[in-house]
Amino acid sequence: MGGAERRTVGAVGLALVAAFLWAAYYPLVLGVHPSAAPAGLLALPFLVGGGAFTLAALATGRRSLVTALWLDPRSWLRGALLAAMQVSVLASTYLAGAIDTSLLSLVGDVVATPVLLLLLFREGGERFRSPAFVGGVAVCAVGASLTIVAGGSARPLAGIAVPVAVIVPILIALYFLFMARASRHAPTSALAGHAALVAGLFVVALSPLFPGGAPGVIPPSAAATLAVAAIGLTTFCLAPASYFRAIEWAGIILPAVLMASIPIFTLLLAWTILGIVPPVLALAGIPVAVAGALVALRGEHAPWTPEYSSPERGRTDLHR
Repeated sequence: MGGAERRTVGAVGLALVAAFLWAAYYPLVLGVHPSAAPAGLLALPFLVGGGAFTLAALATGRRSLVTALWLDPRSWLRGALLAAMQVSVLASTYLAGAIDTSLLSLVGDVVATPVLLLLLFREGGERFRSPAFVGGVAVCAVGASLTIVAGGSARPLAGIAVPVAVIVPILIALYFLFMARASRHAPTSALAGHAALVAGLFVVALSPLFPGGAPGVIPPSAAATLAVAAIGLTTFCLAPASYFRAIEWAGIILPAVLMASIPIFTLLLAWTILGIVPPVLALAGIPVAVAGALVALRGEHAPWTPEYSSPERGRTDLHR
């Protein structure tokens, strides 16, 4: 196996790890400590994940870059986009349920990401000329949809749930596109850490607008605090670290397609944690989605090689 093939295999593994960790978010929010207020379910995970990323950046000599990010308006915009994305995801989790929200995440990763990559940055167009890629994405989406609908989780959307369902995939795609492109010029640890910390600060400042208000920023018990902190380490640190490393090794489209496994993982976790038992027809969608993803993975996936080579280079490339 050559070096390129090893990177692709490694990227697949890392993307699947990220998908599993992100899938765990939904049942954990709904099933582990439902007494925690939305403000706390947003602010503390952001701050924990952002703090872990920032410590990693400082440990690798990126102090000047960490400082520069706080002075860069574009970095604050990425943090605001992350906050908006996660608010919409949490709202959808309450309104539409864990598995339906994971399906919206699938649409954001597998469909909206390559489309916006082409429309906004004129990249990835060659993949849309590949029948295997287009067909694989379609089959993958059909399989995941079959899993969701047959699982009995799909429900008619009404009221505020309708705009939330529309905006979730778009915000997911936009955030990860802008983060992935920025990671070409600076290490992900600093970028993702700053974005998460900024998002946490936004949530704390706006906490009076969320259910539970400002007091809800602090979880109601020590057990809840530990659980919410664990969500921060997985959702906003380990998962994005795995995902962005996969992008470095195989480009953005391959990891995005592999996010099709999020609703499958969510279904299995909801089954084990929340006691939602899917029928046989729901399980039939899993091999269909996996088969579609395998077809879409065919062909070349050029890596996004970082263009920085030292801590100081990362700082100067930030402003390119």
